[in-house]
Amino acid sequence: MAETTAPPTGSGPEGGVKDWNFSAVYGLGFLTLVSAFNYLDRSLLGLALPSIKSEMHVSDTALGLVSGLAFLLFYSILGVPIAWAADRYNRRNIIAVGFAFWSLMTMVTGWVANIWQLAIARFLMGAGEACGIAPSNSIISDLFRAERRPLAFSIFGTAVSISSILFFPIVGWVGHEHGWRAMFVVAGMPGVFLALLFFLTVKEPERGASEAKRIERAARESFKASMGFLAKQRAYVFLVIGATLMGLNVFAASVWTPTFLTRVHGLTLVEVAATIGPIRGVFGVAGVVLGGLLIDRLSRKASHWRMTLPAITCLLAAPAELIFLLAEDTAVWLAAYAASAFLLLIHQGPVFAAVMSVAKLRMRAVATSILLFSAALIGQALGPLVVGYLNDVLHPTLGDVAVRYSMLVIVVTALLAGVMFLLAGRSLEADAKRALADA
Repeated sequence: MAETTAPPTGSGPEGGVKDWNFSAVYGLGFLTLVSAFNYLDRSLLGLALPSIKSEMHVSDTALGLVSGLAFLLFYSILGVPIAWAADRYNRRNIIAVGFAFWSLMTMVTGWVANIWQLAIARFLMGAGEACGIAPSNSIISDLFRAERRPLAFSIFGTAVSISSILFFPIVGWVGHEHGWRAMFVVAGMPGVFLALLFFLTVKEPERGASEAKRIERAARESFKASMGFLAKQRAYVFLVIGATLMGLNVFAASVWTPTFLTRVHGLTLVEVAATIGPIRGVFGVAGVVLGGLLIDRLSRKASHWRMTLPAITCLLAAPAELIFLLAEDTAVWLAAYAASAFLLLIHQGPVFAAVMSVAKLRMRAVATSILLFSAALIGQALGPLVVGYLNDVLHPTLGDVAVRYSMLVIVVTALLAGVMFLLAGRSLEADAKRALADA
C-alpha cells in the first residue's frame, strides 16, 4: 500500500486546499457512506438479538459479550497499528480493503450455526472495521482547513443517521419477512462492490494539504513518541475520557434499545426497525448538521464553542434518556427518544476535529485510533455487557422490565461526558498551538 497522493486542488487562506471543492465533497460523501455501512453492520446484531436468543437459547450476558467484546477484540487490538500504517501509507487503500473484508464478514454472520461461530464472525468483522474511522478522519483533516473541520466531521457523523434512515428499515423488513440471517446477507453484499468503487474513484489527498505547514516539514514520529506527546496534551486526555463515556452510552443503547422496546413496550422486530430507525436517523442527522453549522458559526466569534456546545448537548441528553427509559405513555417516550437522538451525536464531529487540532500531522490517525480504542474497549465492550449482566441480575425480581433499569447507566455516562468535554475546552487552544509549533 505505497503512498501516492493527489496534488492539492487549490490554495486556501492558509496556503492549503480550498474548502468544499468537488474532490473534497466527493471524498467526504463517499467516506460518510462507507461509515454508514460500518455502523449498520456493527449495530445490526442489536436488532437481531431477540431472535438469536430465542433460536440459540443463550443468556443476556452471553449476548452482551458477543455483541460487544467479541467484536472489539480485533477492532481494538488492530485499530492502533492500522492507524500507525495510515499515518505512513495510502489511507484510501487501507479503507477499501477493510470495507470489503468487514462486508464479507457481515454476510458470513448470516450463515453461523451457533453462538461460538457468531462470536468468531463478529471477531473478524471487528478486524475489518478497524480500517475505517481513523484513516477516514485523517483523510478528512487533509481535505478541510481547521476552521471548517467541525462542520466536515459533523457531516461525516451523519453516517449513523443515514444508516438508520435508509438501511435500518430495509433490513428490519428483510428480517421480518425472511429471518434474521437474511438481514446480515443483505447488509453485507453491497459493501463488497462499493469497496471497489471507492478504490477506483476516491483519491488519496496530500498530507498536510490543509495546513500552512506542509507534511514534508513534519517528522515521522515513532509510536512511543506519539504516545508521549499526546499524553501531555490535557485536552486530548479529557477528549479520550469523554469519548469513552459516550461510547459506553451510545453502544449500550444501540444494542439494548430494540430489546427494551420489545420487552417493555411489546413492539415487534419490524415495528422496532420502523420506529427507532427513522426517528434516530431523522433527528440524529438534524442534530449533527445543525450542531455542526452552529458550532461553525459560533466558533468564529469565540473558539471555546467548539467544545462548549458539544458538552451542553451531552448534559441535556441525560434527562432526555431518563424520560425515554421511564415513561409509559407512547407519545412521551417517543418524544424523549427523538430528543436524545437529536442531541447524542452532536459531539462526534467537534471531538474528532479537536483531536486533529491537538495532534501533530503524522500523529492524526494514531491519535484517533487511541481515542477509538478507549471508546471501543471500554465503551462498546463494557456498555452492552454491563446492561446484559444487570438484566440477568435484576430479572428474577423485575422480570422483563429489568432492562429499563439496567439501561439507566447511559444517563450517568452522558452527564460525566459533558463534564469531560467542558474540561477539554479549557486547554484546547493552547494544546493546538503546541501541536502546530512542534510539527
